[in-house]
Order: sequence, then structure tokens, then C-alpha cells
Amino acid sequence: MIQAFLQQIYPVEDAILEAYLSHWRPYTVPKKTIMTAPGEVERYMYFVIKGIQKSYYLDDHKQHVIAFAYPPSFSGIPESFFNQSPSRYFLETLTDSHFLRLPYEQHQQLLTEHRPIETLFRKATEAFLTGVLQRLHELMAHDMETRFRDFVQRSPHLLQMVAQKDLASYLRMDSTNFSKLMNRIPIQPRP
Repeated sequence: MIQAFLQQIYPVEDAILEAYLSHWRPYTVPKKTIMTAPGEVERYMYFVIKGIQKSYYLDDHKQHVIAFAYPPSFSGIPESFFNQSPSRYFLETLTDSHFLRLPYEQHQQLLTEHRPIETLFRKATEAFLTGVLQRLHELMAHDMETRFRDFVQRSPHLLQMVAQKDLASYLRMDSTNFSKLMNRIPIQPRP
């Protein structure tokens, strides 16, 4: 699964990719586990095999969801991992989760040893940044209904996988408004 995922981002010679992937190790975490808390440094990059996680911060004890991770994708607190700086966010499992993970030091060493792996992660970072900027634009420029419609078009599967309160937080609306939009706007499955 991870090999096909990475090859879609940037094609790397099989031998180099296999050498890189040989350093990833399985890791399992039960649901409702805080994997990273504010102030902790993210020591691993995770690839999600199974399960759902959310990243969020607390403000006056209220959760503000920043992102969800689910297969096949990376998970973790990226800026903490890449900068080896304290996280400002929580990373919590919503379901039992199975990962492959790689420590920061090994990741950096392998990027240095294999230029194609470095290029692959530059491309992955560019795609991630593009997604973050798209989300920022949606949050700042779109009204609540447009944000909801964009989300449903892009990620309808999450409506069945994640609690409405978390989805409402992610879309920066209260749960009541989210529920009203769910009841009012028809949701078309993606082709």
C-alpha cells in the first residue's frame, strides 16, 4: 500500500524505494489515544494502514479540528516532525489505528543518501502545502454553506467515518448548523 502511494507522488526506482521502506516499522494504537500532545516533539512520520486520526488544538477547553488522517495517507504533526520542534497540537486516534512509522533521524539519513527519496518528499510537501492553502482559502473566503458543499464534494466518505461534532469543528461551524446543512443539502456519492 505505501509503495503504490509513494510511487503516485513521484516515481522512484524500485530498489531505492524498497531500501527506504525497509526502515519503516509497524505500529498499532488503540482508539482514543493521544499520540502527540502540545509541547511534545513529533519523533516519527506515520503512514496510515488502518484507522482515522485527528489533529486539533484546544481553546478554552473546546477542540478545534485542523485535519483528519486515514488510509492511505501520512499522519502526524508535520511541522513538529520536520523542524523537531514542540507541537502546538494534539494528534489523537479516533479508531484503532495501524501504521508504518519511521523515526526522524532515519528519515533524514535516507533523504541524504537517496536523492530520489528527497525529491519524492519535496513533491509530497508541495502537494501538502497546496492542500493547506486550498483549505485556508476555503475557511477565509467561503461562507458556511459553501465550505460544507466543498467538503462533501471532496470527502463524502468522512461523513460516515467521523463524528459530526468533529466535522463541524473542522469546517468552523457549530454542530447545529452542520446538522441543518446535512438535512437540507443532498449529498451525492462520488463517481
